[in-house]
Amino acid sequence: MTGRSRTSRRTVLTALLAGAVSVPLLGAAPASSVPATALGLPRPTGPHPVGRRTLHLVDRHRSDPWVPAARGRELMVSVSYPARSSDGRPAAYMTESEAQRLLEVKGLAGVVPAATVAGTLTHAQADTPPAPGRRPLVLLSPGFSMPRTTLTALAGELAARGYVVAAVDHAYESVGTEFPGGRVPPCVACDRVGVDVDEATVVRGRAADLSFVIDELTDRRRTGALARLIDPGRIGVAGHSIGGAAALATMAADRRVRAGVNLDGGFFVPDAGHGIGGRPFMMVGAEAVHGPGNTAGDWAATYDRLHGWKRWLTVAGAGHFSFTDIPWLAEQLGLPDPEVPLSGERGWYITRDYVGAFFDLHLRGISQPLLHGPTSSHPEVGFPRQ
Repeated sequence: MTGRSRTSRRTVLTALLAGAVSVPLLGAAPASSVPATALGLPRPTGPHPVGRRTLHLVDRHRSDPWVPAARGRELMVSVSYPARSSDGRPAAYMTESEAQRLLEVKGLAGVVPAATVAGTLTHAQADTPPAPGRRPLVLLSPGFSMPRTTLTALAGELAARGYVVAAVDHAYESVGTEFPGGRVPPCVACDRVGVDVDEATVVRGRAADLSFVIDELTDRRRTGALARLIDPGRIGVAGHSIGGAAALATMAADRRVRAGVNLDGGFFVPDAGHGIGGRPFMMVGAEAVHGPGNTAGDWAATYDRLHGWKRWLTVAGAGHFSFTDIPWLAEQLGLPDPEVPLSGERGWYITRDYVGAFFDLHLRGISQPLLHGPTSSHPEVGFPRQ
């Protein structure tokens, strides 16, 4: 393979895995069209104020798959939780350095100021004391090359409903994640997946990462008050894109995880779905890609291997990023994706309601009629198979 074709393949593969089959990530617009107003995520609907702590976790017993010389496998984790009050210091959306890297990679550095994205209102309080009680834990894994911050609205929503939520950044797999000391490691995986490493390696590595996060968060010697919040018998996992594949792989490798959700991702691992027994799993995806008539993907085969409670949901008009913060923020900036008919607002409501209903049913035992079939409140959502 020539250097030019190798570079082209890496670029296309990175775009496909992230779901960004076109660049830039948001609709293109001149800088003068970007409004000067502050950005804000949707306000959580749950009854609890939200607190957030950021953890730097290092697994010293594993070498990093992308940089073997690194001293262990490093992870950055944002833990959102029900808080005692809403009087704390506002939690940042991301750092300016992280925002700048993300905007540069997506061709928007001259369109949107990094400070505007970094200053997005999250409705969470940094390091505020948690409310008492034992809570279910949900882990979130982002899409390939995307930072954990793209799932901040979902994390905040679940925390406001009474969950502890751990959004995980996997070292060297993100275009913009800041580690202690101001380090922003490059996305080494972006240059290697599809060249000398396959997608299954990413999925299995993330599954190991998520199991390690569970180990750390449930160990009172390591995380103290956070560990006392978590009910280790009620753990779920969800992910976007390749993070959704990691959700299922984590369930197969770790019996502690009781339920999982894949948001618009392929599965990549051969025989995905084997090994989870009767534990529940839900697949939610854009109808254009993950409808039952699309035979190019691996959803049908994976769905057939699931033997417990399961749902395959399709969303008409959705794009790959419709299940993340990105369309919501893009529309506030006046930069909607013209190729995605579904609005950022509708994408958020669907993600919020169906993911929330899934975990409320399977981790809290609360009946959820929304998951029984099509409803007039969400006409975009189809149930091609049950």
